[in-house]
Amino acid sequence: MATHSHVSAARSERTMNEASKPNDRAYQPPPRDDMRIMTVGDLLAGKRQIAPSQQARFGFESEGLELRIWCAGDIELIQKRAVSIVGTRDVSQNGAARARRLAKELSDEGLVIFSGLAKGVDTEALRSAIHVGGRVVAVIGTPLDKAYPAENKRLQEEIYREHLLVSQFHPGQRVFPSHFPERNKLMAALSDGTAIIEAGDTSGTLHQAAECVRLGRWLFIAQAVMDDTTLTWPRRFETYERCRVLRDVTDILSALDSTHL
Repeated sequence: MATHSHVSAARSERTMNEASKPNDRAYQPPPRDDMRIMTVGDLLAGKRQIAPSQQARFGFESEGLELRIWCAGDIELIQKRAVSIVGTRDVSQNGAARARRLAKELSDEGLVIFSGLAKGVDTEALRSAIHVGGRVVAVIGTPLDKAYPAENKRLQEEIYREHLLVSQFHPGQRVFPSHFPERNKLMAALSDGTAIIEAGDTSGTLHQAAECVRLGRWLFIAQAVMDDTTLTWPRRFETYERCRVLRDVTDILSALDSTHL
């Protein structure tokens, strides 16, 4: 039987090799037979709760209209402790390094890393977790049969084959800008908490911060973001009882250990 270190090394080598391959081949979506259609209730059963006041937003109160989720990959990852790592697409070098480090450290602790497969923070976090042999879930704002941005198509393929790819948009559906805030709502619901690494006052990431408040999920804001006097958005969340300044990985681990969602 392969040891964990051998498995991790193999995954790391495969990830680096994928990054070096030509990226001009068209995206190969998961076969339809490999896609499973679930509901939010099915995915969260026994692990996380949606407050009664929020259930209508996920279709819980409308028989036959509950939000359907298309999944390709290892659905059991939803049942593990998980944190979303999100932030700006135009990430700084320091922000990228923070995203990679946090993904690595959480993966080392056995947590699953969620992110949205956008450029910037999302990509840095997902690649870092995979590189160290961690498990990831990508929640995307397109159907499973589309890859956006196109530069991440190889990464998206690797995720549905070896991890988990999730979308609330049915195959073939047109993509609209409004889909991405909806993606943030779903990601916040499926994970135990969200860590914001770097985000400006107009970042779409703030949709996910607001969803954490609505859903009672943990919200972690990087120390560098809190200390940035040019930003106003962090002040809006300081009084939220499950908001924590993120200085290091122990801030997340201690918060998750203190409560059960």
